[in-house]
Amino acid sequence: MPVQFTVNTRAFHSDAPSQTPLLWVIREELKLTGTKFGCGAGLCGACMVHIDGKRAFSCQTQLSEVAGRSVTTIEGLSADSSHPVQKAWLAERVPQCGYCQSGQIMSAVDLLKHNPKPTRDEIVEHMSTNICRCGTYQRIVRAVERAAREG
Repeated sequence: MPVQFTVNTRAFHSDAPSQTPLLWVIREELKLTGTKFGCGAGLCGACMVHIDGKRAFSCQTQLSEVAGRSVTTIEGLSADSSHPVQKAWLAERVPQCGYCQSGQIMSAVDLLKHNPKPTRDEIVEHMSTNICRCGTYQRIVRAVERAAREG
């Protein structure tokens, strides 16, 4: 039985088995490759998306869990990288290898949506769900602070 849901404001349905991780539907069926596979265990945050406006590990979310819900991927934030967090990321030169960045950005957007003026400690705590192999944590924090200021 197909699972129907919305991805980046567009209706979609998948015939994949209901226990299929959302990550694989996003990447393989929708060909939205900004959402990355990192660990497959919800430990690194590379696969972070928003489901009904809250961040979620897409590698740990079964397809059946998004039935009738709204999913936003990094591609859904803006068509031209004009989202305030994306702009702050570029201004602070956060990416090195770039692999984790879509998940980092999705977590930062979630934080600022629910806490528009976070403290440095709140940023560090919230972003601790995301691992950066290159270690750009200082720049990540600065980018979140900039997005909160300039947002």
